[in-house]
Amino acid sequence: MTNSLRFLTAGESHGKGLTGIMEGIPSGLGLSAEDIAPDLGRRQSGHGRGGRMKIEQDRAEIMSGVRWGKTIGSPITLFIVNRDWQNWDKGMSPDRADKDSISSVTRPRPGHADLAGALKYNHEDIRNILERSSARETAMRVALGAVAKKFLSAFGTSIGSYVTAIGGVSCSVSGINLRTDEFAGVFARAESSLVRCPEEDISDRMIERIDDALKNGDTLGGIFEVFVTGLPIGLGSHIQWDKRIEGRLSIAVMSIQAIKGVEIGMGFGMAEKLGSEVMDEIYYGGAVNKGFYRKTNRAGGIEGGMTNGMPVVIRAAMKPIPTLRKALRSVDLFSKEPFEAAYERSDTCAVPAAAVVAEAMTALVLADAFLGKFGGDCMEEAIRNFKAYEEYINNF
Repeated sequence: MTNSLRFLTAGESHGKGLTGIMEGIPSGLGLSAEDIAPDLGRRQSGHGRGGRMKIEQDRAEIMSGVRWGKTIGSPITLFIVNRDWQNWDKGMSPDRADKDSISSVTRPRPGHADLAGALKYNHEDIRNILERSSARETAMRVALGAVAKKFLSAFGTSIGSYVTAIGGVSCSVSGINLRTDEFAGVFARAESSLVRCPEEDISDRMIERIDDALKNGDTLGGIFEVFVTGLPIGLGSHIQWDKRIEGRLSIAVMSIQAIKGVEIGMGFGMAEKLGSEVMDEIYYGGAVNKGFYRKTNRAGGIEGGMTNGMPVVIRAAMKPIPTLRKALRSVDLFSKEPFEAAYERSDTCAVPAAAVVAEAMTALVLADAFLGKFGGDCMEEAIRNFKAYEEYINNF
């Protein structure tokens, strides 16, 4: 049976907490809560985040699958406590005796899952939908993604991101124009920015735009890029639609709340160019390079459904958060009367955080692709298989 990585998340925004189960990580991977904590902190940071981030200080507790600092091959279970649960213990209680302890939500918010979800699942209280559709769920995705990142790091693979635009203010950085050795510097500059933008002057302008939107009770979206370096040639496949790695990555990133567009490499820009202007020509050998290589990366590291050895570059667009203090018009589920849509505590801008979530989803897809390609029930076996393949590629 082919090795694979599977994961599930569970939990509501104001429930007791979030649970994640991951199956497929080989035994022998060093793992602790400290490996997960940095990305959870990065997800909570960024100028424009709301009051919830002041309440929650997320930390993942490892409940199973790790013994004495190393994975044992069984499913890994993570749990993140919702510190705000103490204010919702009756309102989100599983006990029938606590029914109607808080008022029902009957005014669907435009841009959310509220209306479609309430109708689909036959709920008279929209809270049954908004609690799970909330982006709070992404905290567990980030935690699981951190485990996947730790696994990938054993093979020399690094994943990062940076913000390129917020509210129409854009920087000049584009991953398709960066050399492999330049990504680390761009990432470091982004990490020092409140909006995770690698250009300081543009960061300041983005912050101003966010502050203006906050004053006006509005929200902002933007664009970010995720990059992956150190990938081997041949992850994914051309043989079936669901094995193509760009398709799997696109689905994963598009599944993040509020993401409305995904591009790989040059993406839509290719549609405006001649074929001779967008293909990455192939070279071999030379004094510096070993084996096959490219001088350009317009394809974003993926061709024909497979990684081609160049850095993978994914660009995604996030819409403005639809929960506005400047209330939008809506209609009550039952009276059918017009109302101003209900307001739930929210952010002004969460683009920097969304980029961190996209890193996690990218890591989860690629970790699964690694396991499918190289297998291994223990880390030693997986690394041995990987090195044998790497030697084969280098000597082809």
